[in-house]
Amino acid sequence: MRIAHLILAHNNPQQLEVLVRRLIYADDMVFIHLDKKTDAAPFEHIGNLPNVFFIKERAKVGWGAYSIVEATLNGFREILASPFNIDVVNLLSGCDYPLQNPATVHNFLQANPGKIFMEFELMRTNWQEALSRVERYHLTNYNFKGRYLLQSIMNRLLPKRRMPNRMTPVGRSQWFTAPAECIKYMVDYIDQNKAFKRFIEHTWAPDEFVFQTILYNSKYREQMVNDNLRCIDWSERNPSPKTYTIADKSVLLCSDKLFARKFDLTNHADVIQAIDARLDDNNEGNSAVISA
Repeated sequence: MRIAHLILAHNNPQQLEVLVRRLIYADDMVFIHLDKKTDAAPFEHIGNLPNVFFIKERAKVGWGAYSIVEATLNGFREILASPFNIDVVNLLSGCDYPLQNPATVHNFLQANPGKIFMEFELMRTNWQEALSRVERYHLTNYNFKGRYLLQSIMNRLLPKRRMPNRMTPVGRSQWFTAPAECIKYMVDYIDQNKAFKRFIEHTWAPDEFVFQTILYNSKYREQMVNDNLRCIDWSERNPSPKTYTIADKSVLLCSDKLFARKFDLTNHADVIQAIDARLDDNNEGNSAVISA
């Protein structure tokens, strides 16, 4: 089995290199989408590592905008077009880090073939605070003077928006792990359904629901597991999750999740070092298989 890790990154080349080195294993591949607003020069040396590639078609990513979906799709397309036989695609951010060694990750995915690991909650029942993302117009993806005034006028005068094709909207976290077959289905769906793409371009933070919604409304629904295999702490109730520190060491080292986010190598290197020590001490040949 070959995994393609797709990392969305925009800063901190040192931390990105540490993450990439931890992911390199056997025939696995690492693809990196670097935000087009970011100077690529400090990151270029990472591309010299084995089986590491930078996505050529870079997008300028804006927070909460469709552009992050565009960046993800650019990565998916280049992975699918590569000459490598990819079995599973694992979507990560540059501030993620593995909690298990690569052999354990492989054992887990081999024990769960065909399963799609992503968080998905029904917007109309379990995630109602997200309904406004699809029912109202959002011009976050655009950059012109007066865009938010226009957005306000549109939402006062126009009726509530409805998902194309009567799709049921679901979502939560944007990070997931899925078979390459499902990645191809999602890319093809967006390319072949222009009305859906136009609709999503005018939503807020579509990266947190667009891919789940496509698969939930497809033949792949039964393969979806409502677990993205990530340890993420939202206890601080901020727009972004908590940054882990050494105080979280026990929680992280005891977790059966495959990955965690988020980390800050500059200010909290000690917690990453603690994870490294645990991973380096483990005998990969005796790695446990985590059950889904």
